[in-house]
Amino acid sequence: MATLNVPPVPPSPRDDAIALYTAFKGFGCDTGVVINILAHRDATQRAYIQHEFRTMYSTDLLKRLSSELSGKLETAVLLWMHDPAGRDALILRQCLTAENLEATTEVLCSRTSSQLQYLRQVYHTKFGVYLEHEIERYASGDHKKMLLAYLTIPRSEGPEVNREIAEMDAKVLYKAGEKRLGTDEKTFVQIFSERSAAHLTAVDHYYNSMYGHSLKKAVKKETSGNFALSLLTILQFSANPAKYFAKMLRKAMKGLGTDDTRLIRVIVTRAEIDLQHIKAEYLKKYKKTLNDAVHSETSGHYRAFLLLLLGPNQ
Repeated sequence: MATLNVPPVPPSPRDDAIALYTAFKGFGCDTGVVINILAHRDATQRAYIQHEFRTMYSTDLLKRLSSELSGKLETAVLLWMHDPAGRDALILRQCLTAENLEATTEVLCSRTSSQLQYLRQVYHTKFGVYLEHEIERYASGDHKKMLLAYLTIPRSEGPEVNREIAEMDAKVLYKAGEKRLGTDEKTFVQIFSERSAAHLTAVDHYYNSMYGHSLKKAVKKETSGNFALSLLTILQFSANPAKYFAKMLRKAMKGLGTDDTRLIRVIVTRAEIDLQHIKAEYLKKYKKTLNDAVHSETSGHYRAFLLLLLGPNQ
């Protein structure tokens, strides 16, 4: 469930474009007005506003926002302005060119099969290169094989599970990992890239009941580095997406300093999808509301914008 709060009767895109232009005019930008408009518009409305702004003022709204805002607020607002697939494409482009394979893995392995198929098209349209070729270039070894397989192989997204095959997969993974000396990574890649989220969750259940511990524990024992990260991300996202993202947010805010890039990425990408569920999981797991956690780690208009996307403190 999304946290995005759109007015029941929102102003027309033209009125929003005029209000934004007025906020930009004069000495200094009226940032409060800008974030109050944009944080309460969905992807379609934001696209219409951009179109109207370009038509009326012969200038690109994103460029104008970039010149009027700065720092973490600028990063968050500019990311928010894109539609979901375009945003993911932009995030991946930035992560890959910076050779940030951890973030690349987190994004790719926490998207559904249909989202990934569309993302591949958008990435090519936007940047003129194939996402698969970029992964070939920047990733390596079993990690590269896992990302490429997960990105390109279509998977079912329904709840149906063949129990016999799930039990067999658990046995096959045990033989490929804990039962032998050395790990048969190819088997892990095959099962993790071809099976649906519901199926992998069933495999984990059978693994636990047959071998006395979770598949997650086996993956941690048998694999390492970014390959392990890709398998663990797929497993955790398959079992409970909201719980997975709650953990990512905790990771972003835990300890000394805040990982604002991760914090922005998760809140902005999930606000129109399941941020309400993520907030509930966060509260359940960490006994603190996500709003309170974000409030204590951020400040100024940047804080205000993220809190608007998060919705009421509950």
